[in-house]
Amino acid sequence: MDSGAIRRRLALGAAVLAASGVLALVAPAEAQAVTAADCAGRQVRTLPFATGTVHIYRQGGYVCAITLPKSSGGRRMMSVSVQARGNRPVVDKGKYKYHAGPVTVHAGHRCVWVKGAVGRSSASSGWILC
Repeated sequence: MDSGAIRRRLALGAAVLAASGVLALVAPAEAQAVTAADCAGRQVRTLPFATGTVHIYRQGGYVCAITLPKSSGGRRMMSVSVQARGNRPVVDKGKYKYHAGPVTVHAGHRCVWVKGAVGRSSASSGWILC
């Protein structure tokens, strides 16, 4: 390998490293700006519970849900799931700081069951939007 190729690879490596550093600094600020508006459509339901709220949106045949905690704080277990009748639920579950989801499913004209949780507190819709 000639010295020109080595210099190009070193320059590329430095550029990638610099870009990843910039993204690491920018990403936390963007994460704080996330709201329930990440789901398309109009809000059709809200499921409040002790530690958070599940926001449910519908656009055309699609249903979207996102779980937001009531208070800010460190990372904690959060989840959101949307299940169209006759299908398996689509779930987003993990330790998050700001929200779980959004989760979107194509429901068509079928009922959906939405669940959300923050910590040990949760909400469940039953079959809705039929």
